[in-house]
Amino acid sequence: MRTILILAAVSSCLGLAACQQSQSQATETAPAPKSLSRPAQLYAGQAVILSVDAASVAPGEADGGLTLKASGKTETAGYYELAFLPRINAAPPPDGVYDVDVIGYQPQGPAAQVVTPVEVSGQWTNYPKARLKGVRFNTKTNAVVAMLPTG
Repeated sequence: MRTILILAAVSSCLGLAACQQSQSQATETAPAPKSLSRPAQLYAGQAVILSVDAASVAPGEADGGLTLKASGKTETAGYYELAFLPRINAAPPPDGVYDVDVIGYQPQGPAAQVVTPVEVSGQWTNYPKARLKGVRFNTKTNAVVAMLPTG
């Protein structure tokens, strides 16, 4: 009985060693980790836009908020009330880059099924001032990071 237990322990150790080796090899080729935040609830008719091409973050005027701007594309013509929706974080991101989704209301009726360029701008007034270093603008197909200017 003791021999069986020893054999089981040795085989478990070998299995774990092989698993650990395969994990380290997988880590070398794996893409960058995704954000740890989760999307906030969208209202009926809202959707994340198709893609973002460029984005910027700047300190706001007198209100102390941030001015967010992005240019991107929607899947169809007719998106309206484009905005930024901050994601929910369980804890502050270790790199200081917070996530926002670029969203808008989808057209209510038939719309041309053509990729349409859009410009989005808005204010983020209750952002985490002490920790924020940048903003990741998330869409359906990509994400762009814009860092907060120092100074």
